[in-house]
Amino acid sequence: MAYTNITRAGEKKLHEELKHLKEVKRPQVLAALQEARRKGDLSENAEYDAAKEEKNFVETRIQQVETILRSTRIIDDLDISDDRAYIGARVDLEDMETGEKIFYILVSEVEADFSARKISTTSPIGKGILGKGEGDTVEITIPRGTLRYKVTGISR
Repeated sequence: MAYTNITRAGEKKLHEELKHLKEVKRPQVLAALQEARRKGDLSENAEYDAAKEEKNFVETRIQQVETILRSTRIIDDLDISDDRAYIGARVDLEDMETGEKIFYILVSEVEADFSARKISTTSPIGKGILGKGEGDTVEITIPRGTLRYKVTGISR
């Protein structure tokens, strides 16, 4: 069985999502289905079709989250070197061309959330900085061209 490395925060977030799907979304969708059925002719009932589609989406997502949680391995920050950029690390970078300072937090694909600056270790930038140490320079090829960064800090 292949495992997905995930942080404790990522595991907690998945458990919260699963609870919400089972305890809030599923009952809402089932109530919408019942209401649509009550309205009669299902062959031309757009509400029924939409509720059925939503039910399928919720049930599929529940199965996905349960599968992810069954195949996760919790990565504990205490077990990971803090002098290299590994999963769970905050990596401070300086753009070599513009001098702009940015940071990313390395996470698994499951936890990736670009708006929170959490990038997957399998993304081009994540792959490029994975395993690097403070002071290292990295070149990362992305569709728009090549990025050049200097690692200015690593923390957990």
